[in-house]
Amino acid sequence: MPDIRSMLHPRDLAIKDFSYALPDEKIARYPLPQRDASKLLVYRKGDITEDIYRNISRHIPSDSLLVFNNTKVVEARLMFQKPTGGVIEIFCLEPYDRLEISHAMMQKEKVKWKCLVGGAAKWKNGILEKRINNGDETIFLFAEKLEQQSDYFVIEFSWHAAHLSFVEVLHAAGLLPLPPYLNRSAEQSDKERYQTIYAKSEGSVAAPTAGLHFTDEVLQSFDEKNIVKKFVTLHVGAGTFKPVKSETIEHHDMHSEWIDVKKSTIEYILNFHPGEIIPVGTTSLRTLETLYWMGLKAYYNPGITIDEIEVKQWDAYNWSNKTIITKQALQSLLIWMNEREMEKIIIPTQLLIAPGYVPRIADAIITNFHQPNSTLLLLVAALIGDDWKKVYNYALQNNFRFLSYGDGSLLWINNK
Repeated sequence: MPDIRSMLHPRDLAIKDFSYALPDEKIARYPLPQRDASKLLVYRKGDITEDIYRNISRHIPSDSLLVFNNTKVVEARLMFQKPTGGVIEIFCLEPYDRLEISHAMMQKEKVKWKCLVGGAAKWKNGILEKRINNGDETIFLFAEKLEQQSDYFVIEFSWHAAHLSFVEVLHAAGLLPLPPYLNRSAEQSDKERYQTIYAKSEGSVAAPTAGLHFTDEVLQSFDEKNIVKKFVTLHVGAGTFKPVKSETIEHHDMHSEWIDVKKSTIEYILNFHPGEIIPVGTTSLRTLETLYWMGLKAYYNPGITIDEIEVKQWDAYNWSNKTIITKQALQSLLIWMNEREMEKIIIPTQLLIAPGYVPRIADAIITNFHQPNSTLLLLVAALIGDDWKKVYNYALQNNFRFLSYGDGSLLWINNK
């Protein structure tokens, strides 16, 4: 059977071709007691083997580069009780007015966010109030519904403790937003286990779950093999769980997420040779590939603005006839940043990676097993073609655990 990547533009792909039966008992509701005891499926050129994460360095060549996402999950679920007793749940999605997430998290006194609202029909008008015990002080958090859009509300939060940032308020008042398919409330253990051990930059509403398997011992094993570790940031949004509901990908609106990458990291990737570059997670891969397309835009238009250089959903396919080598793209991006005296680039990306996409930077990916009918599964299919079915069938038949708290894989890209 011919590889579907060579046949269709991603717009024309039917989502039904990227579905599979996922029995409920295959979904990992809780993590294993030991992070690095999770099973590891290794795929390369059609062959599949298995191991555990504790031994993952054995499957990665010396002098490779691993790229991790160091984003940190915030307590984005806020529960407000009305005077009548009804509960309104507000789930913070992303800042309003395109305010960069890290900046929005540090706002004081008030901030506007796009939110989902559970029980919205019961919130006719008025300002909701939540009393928070924060150590020796009491904080009052207020929520005002400003407007309703098709798939979110604009909520203004305000609080009278002017010395506290919004992220500090969330820490005191919010709940951890576990994925909806776990079908359970967050527990005390999730505060540790639904974060990577290297989580640093606060702003995600979902964990970069491929990194949940790594321990200090595993990271040490990379050092012993001269496998380099670098960190980027992509703040994972709730859109990562958004299923593709349209029949074809053309009518699916790919979610946008913020990336944050230092100039020094881009310089390192540019000069990294000849080892393999392996992102840990779909978010790290999406970040790396976004760098290439921003660089390509800067190559063809050195005077491009920050808004114009942002990567949209179909840019990789609309610009496919103007591709340049990766080195040229990264050099052009660095020149563009230097001219603007930028030590890092913080920008949204809407890049859709689906069959038809050819990776420019990544040579492999470390990732979990994803939901049917999801853009994450489309990404996997873009990297290994129709063999995604072989990989997922193997995992289902050999007792691998699926989704956020499940097992994972090391997949070597086929079309490099």
